[in-house]
Amino acid sequence: MISLARGFLALALLTPMAALAQGAFPNRPLTMIVGFAPGGPSDTVARLIAGAMAPDLGQPVLVENIGGAGGTIGHARFAQARPDGYTIMLGGVGQSTVPTLYRRLAFDPVGSLEPVGLINEVPMTIIGRRTLPVTSLGELVALARREGERLNFGHAGIGSTSHLCAMLLMSAFGTQMTQVAYRGSALVLNDMVAGTLDVGCDQSTNTSEQIRAGTIRAFAVSTEARVAALADLPTTAEAGLPALRMSGWNMIFAPTGTPAPVLERLNRALLAALRDEAVGRRLVELGSAPVAAERGSPQAARAFWMGEIQRWRPLILAGGQFAD
Repeated sequence: MISLARGFLALALLTPMAALAQGAFPNRPLTMIVGFAPGGPSDTVARLIAGAMAPDLGQPVLVENIGGAGGTIGHARFAQARPDGYTIMLGGVGQSTVPTLYRRLAFDPVGSLEPVGLINEVPMTIIGRRTLPVTSLGELVALARREGERLNFGHAGIGSTSHLCAMLLMSAFGTQMTQVAYRGSALVLNDMVAGTLDVGCDQSTNTSEQIRAGTIRAFAVSTEARVAALADLPTTAEAGLPALRMSGWNMIFAPTGTPAPVLERLNRALLAALRDEAVGRRLVELGSAPVAAERGSPQAARAFWMGEIQRWRPLILAGGQFAD
């Protein structure tokens, strides 16, 4: 009986830290959860970073897309993961808006996350279908004010980066368009290319190739400076709307309670990925760039994330758009 009790005690003590002591981390494949459909900007960055982290970790990093509800379905699944480092999540602006947007969630949107590191900041592009009868941001503003809710504006769900950009854009335009929520940005872009969706605002990582190919129309980029990959595209300030300023971002998270040595190991692999010249070139092609080295620590990532939560809360509360 005593031996059996000791066996149960040993099993109970097999926490993530104890498991770490049993062998070097990682000793099996990792899973990176993405809360949006395949093909969108989050998925694009996730697959790029997952592939670049794998050599340093010595294990594959498998991307799992769990889309819907502005990324919260994927986050809910992630919140149930063991804090052992084998399940990580690629997050973005949604992780700074969900705490205000959603009044009832089955998980803690802040307390469930431990930042591993910031990846990049991503310009937003204001886009429309190719057949839209305007060619500049000023003309788009005039069209939106004239047509109002007869124009439809697609985004990737409440709390997504494209939804926040929609709120900012319609506030700057001084009019409302009909919002159409999709399960991911790739689906928004598909309908825009097909000509069934009028207007959108999405990350350059998702739109730059379609813009260069001419399958959609672009009106401006919402950053202070022009983007190298879209050098002909004016900034919103140059186009007459300086108040319309916004960038998306991507960050890797681990579950809260993940042992410090595991977090440090994940961060080291992420930094190695961001130093990879091929990764840097690809991010630039997508209209983005890796964060500077001094912003690469988990502590810097947490400070940035907390600042983003405070930044978006007043806008969301003023807009009054909440999800149950």
